[in-house]
Amino acid sequence: MRREKNLKEWNEIKANDSWAIFKIMGEFVNGYEKLSRIGPCVSIFGSARTAPGHKYYELAVKIAKHITEGGYGIITGGGPGIMEAGNKGAHLAGGTSVGLNIELPFEQISNPFIDAEKSLDFDYFFVRKVMFVKYSQGFVVMPGGFGTLDEFFEAVTLIQTHKVGKFPIILVVKEFWSGLLDWIKKVLLEDNENISPEDLDLIHLVDTEDEVLEILNDFYTKYNLSPNF
Repeated sequence: MRREKNLKEWNEIKANDSWAIFKIMGEFVNGYEKLSRIGPCVSIFGSARTAPGHKYYELAVKIAKHITEGGYGIITGGGPGIMEAGNKGAHLAGGTSVGLNIELPFEQISNPFIDAEKSLDFDYFFVRKVMFVKYSQGFVVMPGGFGTLDEFFEAVTLIQTHKVGKFPIILVVKEFWSGLLDWIKKVLLEDNENISPEDLDLIHLVDTEDEVLEILNDFYTKYNLSPNF
């Protein structure tokens, strides 16, 4: 009797998994339709816990504003902290401000600086990450936690494996990121040869908004700005 009950519950779970495919498909379709019209954009990542007034928050505002004035739009995860700062900078410059929101147990509240028609909601992290990569012409990575690291390494992996075209990945705040990059170069590259020197070619380490825009513009003078939008 107990075995039959467990089998019934297992079959119900599998049925729910099958129906989830349609929800996943719906998120992809909605994302593709809305983001295909945004124009060239740069994604800004960083901690949701960084409060307004913090030096990293204010730097992210300046970076986003500067990038927007340079002709790009801004994509963020749509929440508070560095995400809010990125959308705020785009809003202040009168440019495209996109938010890819996701429902989380804490932290995630849509910020008020996203363009109303460019605010998207996701239930699935992997769908959301596809949108970041597909519709971004560069990644600006501010100080953050596990989520920020996940997005950074996802981008590096996709470029390394030639699953996506090359685009610049810019780590902002040398003091924060230098230790990680030193470890990558020493342990992964020199000691174990787990990566190749060229895998690091598109990773830049900077401190200012001018450096960020210079790297983006320099990259797209060498490569055609032929984004996926």
